[in-house]
Amino acid sequence: MSFTSCLAVAFGGAVGSLARYMLSAAAQPISGSLPWGTILINILGSFIIGLFGTLTLAHGRYPVSENVRLLVMVGVCGGFTTFSSFSLQTLDLLRSGAMGRAAINIIASVVLCVGAVAVGHFAATWFNRDVRIVQLPIEEETGPAQTS
Repeated sequence: MSFTSCLAVAFGGAVGSLARYMLSAAAQPISGSLPWGTILINILGSFIIGLFGTLTLAHGRYPVSENVRLLVMVGVCGGFTTFSSFSLQTLDLLRSGAMGRAAINIIASVVLCVGAVAVGHFAATWFNRDVRIVQLPIEEETGPAQTS
């Protein structure tokens, strides 16, 4: 962990947080019974991390430095996505007795976000065309994947 890496994550986090705030405010009119702003943010953030993470692998079509990956994947996506907000809003729905809406919130967020990561990954794989991308079972956000 270098000072430059920390600055990249901090700057990306600021950008992601501001984008989250702006999109949440814009989604306020449609967020009557469900937190649609949070759901949309998590879907978009999941798509971005899937797309960018796959496109920019060291052996991908568009490799970038580890600091750029940290800036986008840990900083921007970490500041932008709102899993902690999702968790609190779900708890609030449960505490208020809105079990059905809480279930919809959980299912929509998890299924659509995992789907968005997959769509982002497959879109990036398509962009990589002739470059064979083999991802490890789990890729960490915080650094390069280790192979044995």
